[in-house]
Amino acid sequence: MYPNDGFRELERPECLRLLAKVPVGRIVHTRQALPAVLPVNFTLDGDGAVLLRTSAASELARAVDGVVVAFEVDEVDAATHSGWSVVVTGPAMVVTDPAEHERLTRTGPRSWVPSPREVFVRIEPELVTGRELVGGHSLYGVQPAP
Repeated sequence: MYPNDGFRELERPECLRLLAKVPVGRIVHTRQALPAVLPVNFTLDGDGAVLLRTSAASELARAVDGVVVAFEVDEVDAATHSGWSVVVTGPAMVVTDPAEHERLTRTGPRSWVPSPREVFVRIEPELVTGRELVGGHSLYGVQPAP
């Protein structure tokens, strides 16, 4: 925890528990040498990996396969000035193993916009960090106006 700034650092197990609570997050990757952020639905695999399902022809699948990405989820209550944020950073890979693809077809995330040919993207959780907002501070460390 940072002294008196209203945030509490979250341990990895708590971050993974919070990740499992929400259905939508944001994947952060590079597109044409610029940062790109895309909201996506997801699930967690048993090892804490983030799983996405997208069209095999999507720009997202091509952009993130084999590169390090960030994935962020949060929950914020503007009325109480409370909430939390979790970031998973690690390599993303399109799942190519047929047995793994079949397993994920049964157990993995469901696409909100189905396409005829879909792939799964796995983000390995090499770095998992999180913060919880405490003490009525705003999410960005600025005290709300009275």
